Amino acid sequence: MIYKAVCIPGDGIGPEITAATLSILRAAGAPVEFEEHPAGVGALEKGLDVLPESTLKAISRHKVALKGPCTTPVGGGFTSVNVGLRKRLNLFAALRPVRSLKGVPTRFENVDLIVIRENTEGLYSGLEHEVVPGVVASLKVATEAACGRIALWAFRFATHRKRRKITVFHKANIMKLSDGVFRKNAQQVHREDYPNIDLDDMIIDAGCMRLVQDPSRFDILLMENLYGDVVSDLCAGMVGGLGVTPGANYGEHGAVFEAVHGSAPDIAGQGLANPLALLMSAEMMLHYLGDQHEDRSADQVAERIRRAYEGALENGEKTRDLGGELSTDQFAQAVIARL
Repeated sequence: MIYKAVCIPGDGIGPEITAATLSILRAAGAPVEFEEHPAGVGALEKGLDVLPESTLKAISRHKVALKGPCTTPVGGGFTSVNVGLRKRLNLFAALRPVRSLKGVPTRFENVDLIVIRENTEGLYSGLEHEVVPGVVASLKVATEAACGRIALWAFRFATHRKRRKITVFHKANIMKLSDGVFRKNAQQVHREDYPNIDLDDMIIDAGCMRLVQDPSRFDILLMENLYGDVVSDLCAGMVGGLGVTPGANYGEHGAVFEAVHGSAPDIAGQGLANPLALLMSAEMMLHYLGDQHEDRSADQVAERIRRAYEGALENGEKTRDLGGELSTDQFAQAVIARL
């Protein structure tokens, strides 16, 4: 079976790493046909909105997308494409697997964490206004519906992946209502539906300290939107950075898989970019298609790709950001040679 999916190349280094990733998927025989659609600066350059309706409709139609990094201006300009996608498509669950890779040495060994982040509420949703000149308010919204939904999704995911424990990071000692409702809903889902999965909760500042002391004590981390954005990058730093960590955003009716690093316009077009994060996200996409359609062949292609890039890394065939000498295309060819 051949699956249809949307491809958003993104901005900056996005088109380069997307081309490299697609070449590997083709060589591996991935059962996916991509329909390309723009977003971000690339869409603006074509005279379209930063997040065109045609792109949103295509994702809604095919229910799966692979997205390169899109530029988000700091302190002004257009709003985040990522936030727009999550809100418009109701992609309420962000998933960031973080694991150590052979050939990518770091201060930590054998890291195997998963960060699950509520994707639609909290401070990160950007509900801000100027009260009076010089005074700005930012709203942190938490609802029973969204907090319960992400808690249930996290426990279902943990069960499906045979993970042993979920730890909720929160600040309910200070934000007793908003973080309190998040913590309460996780406890309720655990008590009523998933007592077989261990549940722990931890004040987020203490949790971050313990993370960098010993990440092996954690398994799945569950948290609200802004905390998840920060902590997922912290965890990525333990295994080599954002260039080696994939990302996905799930909703009830589809998913978007993406490289979570920036668009790096300063090195765009130079062949220096590492395509591994987007490739690993494409691997997640194949597993998702396999799960959705009970198609073992998609899972098998994903496993072949994983073994191929792990073999390249272990053999020292890496891009410069990881201490190697390969260009973007050369790394892609090194992976293809191992398929």
